[in-house]
Amino acid sequence: MRYDVSVIGLYILDILGRPVSRIPDRGNVEFIDEIRLTVAGTAGGVVVNTAKLGLKSLAVGAVGRDEKADFVIGAMERLGIDTSAMQRLDDVPTSATILNVRPNGERPALHVRGASDHFDVEPEAYDQVFDAPIVHLGGTGLLKRLDGERSRVLLEEARKRHATVTFDLIAASAETFHLVEPLLPFIDYFMPSIEEARDMSGQSSVEDCAQFFLDRGAEHCVFTLGGDGAFYAGANGDRLRVPAYDIAVVDTTGCGDAFDAGYITALKHGMDEERRILFAQAVAALVASGLGSDAGVISFDDTLEKMRGFRTKSI
Repeated sequence: MRYDVSVIGLYILDILGRPVSRIPDRGNVEFIDEIRLTVAGTAGGVVVNTAKLGLKSLAVGAVGRDEKADFVIGAMERLGIDTSAMQRLDDVPTSATILNVRPNGERPALHVRGASDHFDVEPEAYDQVFDAPIVHLGGTGLLKRLDGERSRVLLEEARKRHATVTFDLIAASAETFHLVEPLLPFIDYFMPSIEEARDMSGQSSVEDCAQFFLDRGAEHCVFTLGGDGAFYAGANGDRLRVPAYDIAVVDTTGCGDAFDAGYITALKHGMDEERRILFAQAVAALVASGLGSDAGVISFDDTLEKMRGFRTKSI
């Protein structure tokens, strides 16, 4: 196969500044320490980090024909990502977000939906898009054209081609579940945050949330629990809770996407379940230590080395 992973979905330009304690009154100015531009989104943040972690990665999404698109495409190409499946669309802007990162790492956002709402994967692209053992779909809920039946068809095709499907979404709510439910029988690893899982399922406990999605067809659930670590549940009855690393948080932007990238990389390397989660959390911890969705991530070997020095919290 040409690629280790094909990453389909939401590609965004993030413009981040920190630390932002308040927005200035009128036309006044406040001085901050850092401003950064990054490739982000529930697909973009994943593909950047899988590439940094050494995987041959294909980016599959859409941008406009603007200066933001030039940055997104150029940044990915400099990391060795194949961008030939990225669509450049006329008359719509590249999806972009302004994030004002607070001193505690929270990040209120202003978002322009843009090109990702107009993105689809046509059948003539399938031979390239599915030329990988792992296919990740990220961004359901902000992929207006691809959401719904088109995503179901896409993941059914991935299953027919024997790909392992990983899946994440963004800003999910109870209303998002109608988009997700038809996809679950074609998802091997369902990877939302616990907040999203609760909102979609209406369940409260981590175990009940997982069982809700397993009962509807998902093969495995891997929930990120923020500062409480991560939880794994398999359709075979296996359950595993792994504590988070004890780190100083700078910015939580893209931590979920970084976790996804780490988990995908660990799958590719054949790690067992506990080590997959520990590695994924190490990637997320590195990202949380700096500004933006790929901060701190250098390489696979560097992540393993730093992971050895991380201490986990007590559960």
